Amino acid sequence: MQLTKHWAAQLDDYVIDLGWSADGTMLAAASSSGPLSLFAASDGARRDLPGHEDGSNCLSWHPSRPLLASGGQDGKIRLWDTTAAQHTASGDAGGAWVEHLAWSPDGARLAAAAGRQLVLVGADGAIIHTFKPAPKTINALVWQPAGGCVASAYFGGVCLWDADDFVAQKEFAYANGIQALVWSPDNRWLVSGNQDPSVHLWLVEEEQEFHMSGYESKVKTLSFSHDSRRLATGGGNDVCVWDCAGAGPEGREPAMLPHDAKVCALAFQNRHGLLASASEDGVLQLWSPERPNPLRATVKMPSAATKLAWSPDDNLLAVGSAQGVVYVLKVGP
Repeated sequence: MQLTKHWAAQLDDYVIDLGWSADGTMLAAASSSGPLSLFAASDGARRDLPGHEDGSNCLSWHPSRPLLASGGQDGKIRLWDTTAAQHTASGDAGGAWVEHLAWSPDGARLAAAAGRQLVLVGADGAIIHTFKPAPKTINALVWQPAGGCVASAYFGGVCLWDADDFVAQKEFAYANGIQALVWSPDNRWLVSGNQDPSVHLWLVEEEQEFHMSGYESKVKTLSFSHDSRRLATGGGNDVCVWDCAGAGPEGREPAMLPHDAKVCALAFQNRHGLLASASEDGVLQLWSPERPNPLRATVKMPSAATKLAWSPDDNLLAVGSAQGVVYVLKVGP
């Protein structure tokens, strides 16, 4: 298997976020200094958007429309028509930096977190609902794949907010800082990567939880396989891949996928089984974790990756880098 360069582009600063449109025809990338860029997947043809004057923090594509949301240090949520490359609406998140954005699976609502505040925004930029402030700054935000609730994480726990009546469905206490949050695609597992350093799992419907510790450093990156079987976690020089089938991973030995430096980004494919991982020495690797010899490809990049994102058809891998370069790589035999 090979990874070959499809195209590359230079931004004016650190790539703080990137993501593919739902149809896979466009890639959006945000520079930490503020501007946004839209790239054609086929050849990297580029259009630039002003983004946020004080700096951008996050992006989120609508799940079915050419509509992009961005959040910035100006406290604003901005919506962009990517076909016309035009700003269409703005929402105010309450003054603090907007650091997390996520569209609901049906595209009806955009969740945005700014400081301790969580809001829901419509596609027209109007604020639909403002939730009770979290006890501490919201550090992670993710919708349940079924769309029934949105989970927000902060130092001390996770709250599941109902998407329709806006009440707290459940609250899970966790006596430390949470760095990352992910749902399994089958809705069964809610997982946090933690400051302690550890990984914590909740079986939401079964009222059970599990805990895995022993990581070298904070766990800031998590990714589930498309079938919910495997959970990849960072937190050191090895990628730990846990088997979440049946009763779950507690008490099982994870598969260890080695890097020579700290792992900084992870991403399973959307529909297939490959896992991409990147480390701070600039190495990017592809794995098939279920194989006896899992390593499939290795590429040395000029700088560390900040974000990894697979195209919807899994044929292209986008890499954002600390030096502001966006790389799009083709996956081939």
